[in-house]
Amino acid sequence: MNKKKGDKGFESPRPFKLTHQVLCINNINFQKKSLIGYVELTIFPYLASLNKIRLNCKQCLIYRVRVNDYEAAFIYNDPTLEVCHHETKQRNLAFFSSAYAAAVQAVEADSGNGELCIKIPSELREHVEELRGLKVHIEFWLDQPKGGLQFVVPELEESMAERAAHVFSYGHQNASRFWFPCIDSYSELCTWKMEFTVDASMVAVSNGDLTETIYTSDMRHISSQVTHFCLPHLLPLLKHTTTFLHEIFEFYEEILTCRYPFSCYKTVFVDEAYTDASSYASMSIFSTSLLHGSSIVDQTPITRKRTAKALAQQFFGCFISRISWTDDWVLKGISGYIYGLWMKKTFGSNEYNFWIKKWLTRVTDFELQNSGILLHPTFPSGKDKESPTPHLHFSTRYPHTLPCEYYKLYQAKAHLVLRLIENRISMEFLLQVFNKLLSLANTASSQRYQSHMWSQMLLSTAGFLKSISIVSGKDIQPLIRQWVEQSGVVKFFGTFVFNRKRNILELELKQDCFSQGTQKYVGPLTVTVQELDGSFNHNLQIEENSTRHEIPCHSKSRRNKKKKIPLMNGEEVDMDLSAMDSDSPLLWIRVDPGMTLLRRISFEQPDFMWQYQLRYERSVAAQLEAIRALERYPTPASRLALTDILEHEQCFYRVRLEATQCLAKVANAMVNTWSGPPAMKSLFTRMFCCKSCANIIKTNNFSNFQGYFLQKNVPIAMAKQRDAHGLCPKEVLTFILDLIKYNDNRKNKFSDNYYRAALIEALANTITPAVAASNESRTVEGLHPDAKLVLEEITRFLNMEKLLPCYRHTVTASCLRAVRVLQKNGHIPSEPGLFQAYAQYGIFIDVRLAALHALVDYTRVDTSSEILQWLLHLVQNDPVSFVRHKILTMLIEEPPLFRKSESTLCTEALVDQLWKLINSGTAHDSRLRCDAVDLYHALFGLGRPACLPLPELGLVVNLKEKKTVLNPTIKPEAGAAVSENASSSAGGKQSLVSEGANGKEPGSGTSASQGTKRKADSPPAEVTGTEGVTGRQDDDNNEESGKVKVRIRDDEEVDINMEHDTLASPKTGLEDYPSTQGSKPVVAGPESPTTQAARSARASPRNDHHHEHRKKKKKHRHKHKHKRRHDGRDSLPFLGSPASARSFNSLSTSD
Repeated sequence: MNKKKGDKGFESPRPFKLTHQVLCINNINFQKKSLIGYVELTIFPYLASLNKIRLNCKQCLIYRVRVNDYEAAFIYNDPTLEVCHHETKQRNLAFFSSAYAAAVQAVEADSGNGELCIKIPSELREHVEELRGLKVHIEFWLDQPKGGLQFVVPELEESMAERAAHVFSYGHQNASRFWFPCIDSYSELCTWKMEFTVDASMVAVSNGDLTETIYTSDMRHISSQVTHFCLPHLLPLLKHTTTFLHEIFEFYEEILTCRYPFSCYKTVFVDEAYTDASSYASMSIFSTSLLHGSSIVDQTPITRKRTAKALAQQFFGCFISRISWTDDWVLKGISGYIYGLWMKKTFGSNEYNFWIKKWLTRVTDFELQNSGILLHPTFPSGKDKESPTPHLHFSTRYPHTLPCEYYKLYQAKAHLVLRLIENRISMEFLLQVFNKLLSLANTASSQRYQSHMWSQMLLSTAGFLKSISIVSGKDIQPLIRQWVEQSGVVKFFGTFVFNRKRNILELELKQDCFSQGTQKYVGPLTVTVQELDGSFNHNLQIEENSTRHEIPCHSKSRRNKKKKIPLMNGEEVDMDLSAMDSDSPLLWIRVDPGMTLLRRISFEQPDFMWQYQLRYERSVAAQLEAIRALERYPTPASRLALTDILEHEQCFYRVRLEATQCLAKVANAMVNTWSGPPAMKSLFTRMFCCKSCANIIKTNNFSNFQGYFLQKNVPIAMAKQRDAHGLCPKEVLTFILDLIKYNDNRKNKFSDNYYRAALIEALANTITPAVAASNESRTVEGLHPDAKLVLEEITRFLNMEKLLPCYRHTVTASCLRAVRVLQKNGHIPSEPGLFQAYAQYGIFIDVRLAALHALVDYTRVDTSSEILQWLLHLVQNDPVSFVRHKILTMLIEEPPLFRKSESTLCTEALVDQLWKLINSGTAHDSRLRCDAVDLYHALFGLGRPACLPLPELGLVVNLKEKKTVLNPTIKPEAGAAVSENASSSAGGKQSLVSEGANGKEPGSGTSASQGTKRKADSPPAEVTGTEGVTGRQDDDNNEESGKVKVRIRDDEEVDINMEHDTLASPKTGLEDYPSTQGSKPVVAGPESPTTQAARSARASPRNDHHHEHRKKKKKHRHKHKHKRRHDGRDSLPFLGSPASARSFNSLSTSD
C-alpha cells in the first residue's frame, strides 16, 4: 500500500510510519503482581485522510489516550478472547480453526490491524493533512497478567530482594502486546527508549544499550559489553556456565566475517521460564535449570548448545528480522545452519551427523504421518480461497495458530533446506551471502535518522534468493519450489541384484509418490558402493517412479586373497570375508549417504552386508541404519557384530549406546538359542568391575566421558532382557543391585547423580507383570521377592533424596517413574496420591514433570476421570506456563481415550470443558491454545465428538430417495465458518470510550478482567462493577412445532417439520461513563438500544411468519428468503463481525 524509497518492495500495511517509541514503567508491585506505565509512539502519516490509528494491546487497562496533548477516543475489540461466541452446536475443529484464523486476522499487526483503535481528534485534522508527525501517549495499567509477563514471588517472610522475586516478559512469537500497547510486528522497525523504575535492591535488564542508571544522587553507570545475570546464591554456577561464551562469539564472527551486530549482550537466567532459551535483541533469557557446576557431565553439552543457538539467533532473527511470517523459514534456517557449523567444530563431525540424522528422521516421520510441513505457504486472493494445507487441523497463515511441535519441526526442516542450498552452491558462497546480508543491515542500522534505509534489516524469501543469485550466479528456484513452496518428502524403496557374468550391479529404485506426505523427486541421487577394491560414488539420475540402473563394479571377487580393503575415508582395514558371497565383490551399498535430500529410504540387502557396514563404515548415519536393520536379523553373527561395536573404543559413543538397545532386542529374540551369560554382562564387568570380584564395580571415574555414558546405559539395556518365561533373569537383577550397593563416588571429581538415576531406571526395567489371583489384595508382604527388593531400593533412594538432594533432583524423578512401573505391573496398588503430592506448585520443575507424567499414564491406564479433571484444573490454574504446556503435551502423546472408542472418559462434560479451554480459557497464551487444539484433535479428530447428542437440524436430505436421515455429525454452517482472510474491520462487539459520550460493549461473555479498556485520568486502585449478562435467549417453554426449510440447491428447498428455535442475539455488555479527575471508572450493565431492537425484532411476528406457511411456490419462497435476510441484518447489526464468527445469513439454533 505504502512504499518508501529504498524499501525494495517492502509494503507497509499501515497508513502511517512508526519511527520512535518510548516505554516507561513507573511502578512494579510484586505483592499485587501489577505494573503501571505509559507508552509514547511517534508516527508520521502516509495519507492525508488518516483518522484512525490501530495498535496491539491485550490485558492492559487503558485509562488515558492523548494525541499531541489532545484527549482521544478509542475502541477496543479482541475477538481472540472468545473465538466462537455462544457456540453450542459446532463442536468440531474445522469450524473452530476457521473462526480462530479470522479472529487472529482481525488483530494481526502484519495486516495493519490491532485490538486498539484510536480516533485522531478533529483538532488535528489540518496537522494530519500536512503529513506532520503525531505523538500518541497511552497510559495503562496491567494487573494479574495471565500471559506475556511472569511474576515469580516465592512465599517467604523476607524482603522481595532476599526472596529472589523477579518478573520477566515471555511469549510465543510476537507477544509484546500482552504487557504494553505497541505495534506488535517484526517488520515495524523503529528506535526505542525504555525506562524502568525499580527498587534500589533490584536490577532492570532490557534490550538495547544501558545509557544510564539514575540514583537519588544522580550517579550514572555504563554497562559492559557482555553481562550475565542470575538469581541470588546462584553466582558460582553462573560463572562456570558462561565461561565458554567468548568462544562462541569468536566462532560466529570468524565464519560470518562480521562482528557481533549489537554493542552489548546480556544473558539472564530466570526461574519458571517459558522455554529453556528465548532470544531478544541484544539479550537472551534462559531457564535456571541450565545452570550447572563443574562436576556435572550430562548437563554441560545441553547448556552449551542452548547458549550457542540463542547467540546464533542474535545475528539472524533479532538483528535481521523478517518482513512477513512466510519468510520466517529463512531466518530459522540460517541461524540453525551456523549453529550446526559451531556444533561440528565443537563436538565433532560425528555429533553433527548424528544430530542431522535425528532431525531428518523426525521431520520425515511427521511429514509421512501428517501430510507435510510447508515452509513458505502462499495464500491466493479472492473470495474462494483454499488453504495451502487443508490436511492440517490448524491454519499455517499465522504463527499464533501453529502448534509447538509443528513449529519445532518447521525450524528443523528450514535448517535441512539450508543444507540442500549449501550442497547446490557450496559453503563458501553461502557464507558470502550471509556476510552480504549482515553488512547491508549494519549499514542501515547506523542510519538512525533515515528510516527509509531500515528495510535492509528485514529479510524476505525473494531477497534471500536474489542475494544467492548475485553471489553465486546460480538459480536455485527448482530447489525452492521442491522443498520450500510445497510439503512432503521423498520415499524410496531399493533392491539390487549382482550380475556375475557382466560384473555389474543392477539397482532398482522405486518412489512412493501417492502416499500421504510424499512427493515425486526428479534429479540426481548419489549411491555409494563399497567393493573389495574400495568405495565408489555413483551419481544416478532419477526421472521416473521406478528406475533400474546398471552400475559397473570396479573389482572382481577375490575371496581367498589376503589384502587390506580401502574405505571411503582412506583407511585400509582387514576384513573377514567368509560371510560374503564368493561370487560378488560387493560389501555394502548406501543410497544418499550425505543426507542431501529430505527422504526416507528402505533398502534391502543381506544381513552380512549390514554387519560389514556396522563394523567398518565410518559414517555415523550408516552405522545407525545398520543397527536398526540388524534388529530384523537375530542371529549369532548379528550378536557378534553388535558386541564388537560395543568393545570398539574408537567407535562414536552414541552408536555404541544404540547398539546396547539393539543387542537387548536381539538377545530376547534368541532367548531359546542364547548361550553364555546375559548379553553385555561380560563386557561391563571387563570394562568397569574389579578383576578379583566381577560383581563389585570399581570406584567411579568419569574422566572418560564416552566410557561414562556407556557405563550409565549398559545396565538400562541389560534390564530389558527376558528369559523364556518372559521374566528378567535373576542374574541381571542381582547384578544391578550389586552395582547400586557398591557404587563409590568419593574419589570422583564428577557427580554421579545421573548414573544413580540410570541404575534406578534399570531396576524399573527389570519389572515384569505380576501374577496374582483376581480377588487377592496387593500388600507389601505379598510382593514377589524381586519386586520387593526393587521397592526397597526405590524407597531408600527417595528418603535419601529428602536429606541430601542431588543436582536437579534427578534421582527423585527416576524413583517416581519406577514407582509408576511397579503400579502398572500390578505389584503395588495403583494410587495417584504420591504423584499428586510431588506435582504441586513449589516442587522442582523436573520432579513435577515426572509426577505429572505418571498421572497422565495413570489416567490412560485406569481411565480415571477424577485425575483427568485434576490435570485439566492444573492446565487452567497452574502459575507456571511451561508446566501447563507440558501437561497438554503429555496428554497429546498419551491420550486418555481414543477416537471413536467407547470410554467412560468420553463425556459431553469433557467436550464442553475442552471446548471452553480452546475457545476462551487460553486466550492469553497462543502456545497453550494450540496445545489444547492438538489435544482436542487427538481425542476427537476433526469432526464432531461421538459422545455428543445429535444436534437439532442435523439432517441429510436425499433427493433421489426422497427421504431424510439423521446426520451423526454436524458440519459448519454455510457462512458460519469464517474465511482465513476475513475482513480486518473490527465489526461489532466493540467498546468505545471517549470524553462526553457513553461507550457500549455487547456482552460477549468477557468481563473487565478480560481486557476491557476504560478511560480514567489516574490508575485505579481497584475496579468494581457488575459483569455483563450474556447468553442465548432459548425459549424452553415453546413446544410448538414449526417448519424449517433446508436448502439443498440454489433453486430447491425442502420443508422439514422441526421444533422452532429463536435466533441467537447478543445482549448488552458493560457501559462505560466518562470519568473526571481522580474518579474511578464506573461499570454498569444496562440494556443497550441495540439489544432492545434485537429483542423486539426477535419477538416480532414478521421474523417467524414463514413457519406458519406449509408449502409455497418457489418464486414466493425466494422473495421471502431475501426479505428475511434483510430483516436479520437490520435487527442484528453485529452478528457478522469477525468476533462472533458468524455471517449475516447463518442460523443459530438452541440446545
